[in-house]
Amino acid sequence: MTNNSVAQQLIRAVEEADSSIKLLEAVQNLAAAGLEETVPTLVAALGYNNPGAAVAAVDGLIQIGEPAVQPLLELIDNFNYGARAWAVRALAGIGDPRGVDTLLDAAKNDFALSVRRAAARGLGTVRWQELTPEAAQTSQQQALDVLMEVCQDSEWVVRYAAVTGLEALAVAVNQTQTSLIHFVIEQLEQMANLDGEVAIRARAWMALHQLQVEVRV
Repeated sequence: MTNNSVAQQLIRAVEEADSSIKLLEAVQNLAAAGLEETVPTLVAALGYNNPGAAVAAVDGLIQIGEPAVQPLLELIDNFNYGARAWAVRALAGIGDPRGVDTLLDAAKNDFALSVRRAAARGLGTVRWQELTPEAAQTSQQQALDVLMEVCQDSEWVVRYAAVTGLEALAVAVNQTQTSLIHFVIEQLEQMANLDGEVAIRARAWMALHQLQVEVRV
């Protein structure tokens, strides 16, 4: 069968699922196919009242990558909250720079810690090379500012993600604007010495060690 016929068969299985278990299995199969034609159905699955199906849809959208970004961005403001949270996770996992503004807002303002965590982590793994040098520098500065703010989040898992995001961002700015690296180092040193959670202090020290190797700070 052609990709299109396979996609249509898988999409039909989602549309005809008459139980939560069948829906979960159908979305998992759809996501595993990794076909661009399935993007609208996977995006729609983010709004189903079925967390397992939403997880599978996010994984599928991340696997498909760039073709999924614009549909997610076009619909994200029209999603109910639960679907929007899953969409943010998908955008964070894809890393397309068109999703940066959404990630910046979610990392700072979303009320769900899992969404803030995903967005903070995603800000470190944006594919900056797809932007012009000027646009990359501006967006990286914004990402740094937000991640430093998120390091003060009340939830330790979000702060942990911010440390991870800062480490990845430092590697990226080492290629574009080395002047930002010392801000990252200062923030990581503060986290390593002062954060109240031992896991975060340990992760910050690990990040500092890795950066000594990767960017020779």
